[in-house]
Amino acid sequence: MNQAIAVVGLGNAGLPLAAVIADRGIQVVGVDVNEKRCQLINEGRNPIPQEEGLGDLIKRHGGRKLLATPRFEDASDCRTFIIIVPLFVDQSFNPDFGIMESAVRSVGRVLKKGDLVVLETTVPPGTTEALVQSWLAESSGLDSSDFHLAYSPERIMTGYSISRLREFPKVIGGRDEESGFLAHQVYSSFISNLHLVSSTRVAELIKVMEGCYRDVNIALANELFKIAQDLDVNFLEARQNANHQYCHIHLPSTGVGGHCIPVYPWFLIKEMEKREGFDNCRLLRTARELNDDMARYWAEKILLACLHVDRPLSLVRICIKGITFREGVKEFYHSRNLVLAKILRDKGLDVYVCDPLLSPEETEQKGFRYLSPEEADVVFDPFAISFEKPGDAG
Repeated sequence: MNQAIAVVGLGNAGLPLAAVIADRGIQVVGVDVNEKRCQLINEGRNPIPQEEGLGDLIKRHGGRKLLATPRFEDASDCRTFIIIVPLFVDQSFNPDFGIMESAVRSVGRVLKKGDLVVLETTVPPGTTEALVQSWLAESSGLDSSDFHLAYSPERIMTGYSISRLREFPKVIGGRDEESGFLAHQVYSSFISNLHLVSSTRVAELIKVMEGCYRDVNIALANELFKIAQDLDVNFLEARQNANHQYCHIHLPSTGVGGHCIPVYPWFLIKEMEKREGFDNCRLLRTARELNDDMARYWAEKILLACLHVDRPLSLVRICIKGITFREGVKEFYHSRNLVLAKILRDKGLDVYVCDPLLSPEETEQKGFRYLSPEEADVVFDPFAISFEKPGDAG
């Protein structure tokens, strides 16, 4: 299959993938509903500047080997379609498949016999074989046996996506043996460290398991940190000496943010609840609740720090050094740092924000006032999990 490859969804995961494919000399048609983003890419301009190495690839291939378009019909000559669009959860933590279904059905309308469709969005196990296959068949008018279907979860990390795609192990699994073999053959042309697994369900679970592992281990670190505080023990010293090749305790945090780790455990929790297998997901649910509760825990710690300042509580100036969900990434989805700042503000405290990724105007757009750390009475750095003395903050 030497034809162009279509990448549907040119967001934080899809655009780096499309750029890496193009850099291997393969023609890519990138489809995204955001017309402005498509225009920037075709002009050789990178819409995700924080992604290291992506700018050079877009400058080199944008508008040439990588053609971006908002129209699915522009990808009708492609024989491989890679779908990598967002999957969010609703307020009850159930998956909202609206965006994905729309993208999949749009691909179906240009799908031909013998084409290959690969889903990369992280989904609950069973989604590819059940939902995606039926949406493609219904929208294309083809029998499900007329097209090939596979799943290969993205395993990138925002800010390091290009190196992850080129070096990190990637898995792929087909709906059937033929689909798996074909998908492995196609992906091998642009992914060097690729492993074929037995099914789409296995590939789907691999990615969800990774998120659950991280969430549970972060929860463990947070709980051990709180215990160490109660015992008046230096957690960082204990952690440093506890860690070795058989033990890795994470750093404590304000919780877990982003599109990945705080979302994926809910895929399994909700599935187990539907099956009334409540005992099978107790650890996952506990970890989720513990990590989400860390914002409240740190709000109480900050409040205690304010009580040691020699001025009325309502006049103590608090500066939070960062409200994005991760340091160096200008994203706010499920940001526990943002939640922390909101908790303090809702308590009526005098809260300010100084985020190195945000201008004072952008800070105000997020609902907070900007203040230099040097001017604050209490400075809290959520990325270092530490209080700073005003004047020492950088």
